[in-house]
Amino acid sequence: MAMAMRLVQVLVILVFSLATFKRPVIASDPDIISDFIVPPDYNGTVDGTFFTFTGFGGIFDQAPQTVKASKASIVEFPALNGQSVSYAVLQFPPNSLLPPHTHPDATGLLFLLDGTLELQTGDLFVFPKGLVHYLYNSDTQSPATAIAAFGSASARAVTVPPSVFGTGIDDVILAKSFKTDVGTIEKIKTGFSTH
Repeated sequence: MAMAMRLVQVLVILVFSLATFKRPVIASDPDIISDFIVPPDYNGTVDGTFFTFTGFGGIFDQAPQTVKASKASIVEFPALNGQSVSYAVLQFPPNSLLPPHTHPDATGLLFLLDGTLELQTGDLFVFPKGLVHYLYNSDTQSPATAIAAFGSASARAVTVPPSVFGTGIDDVILAKSFKTDVGTIEKIKTGFSTH
């Protein structure tokens, strides 16, 4: 009987392995097959202005009160279509946090221009695609500024806390998963409610 159960387990694992192996996975931008792609609804001339992004103008004119990400992705800068790159300028007020998140579509490269984020000014850090990470300016007096480059024209960020506590997973399951009690989970969830 034990041998038959073991055989069934091995067969189930094999079937799932083969099903996963044969399934095509597209988790990044497609390969670049042309120099650039002009959006079908673009009515302008394809010249230097098409390839110039001016959306960062003025972002340093006023210090933000909360973490601010100014992006240049395919949405804001259509010339990035087909280029597999995007960019963000991240501004951190003193003592601010960009909560745990992941970029499921792209590796990120962070360059710290000014201040500290558990890195020092001038440090460069790579966040592999899918790695959960956070950015924290623990300095209570000084802001921090960083540039993030991504290997996708439309790199998404998926924030962990709301994707865990705001998804409707049963409180008992969350309590067991985080080795706590349902009351603690309920308190955490109130921070993610939409009321």
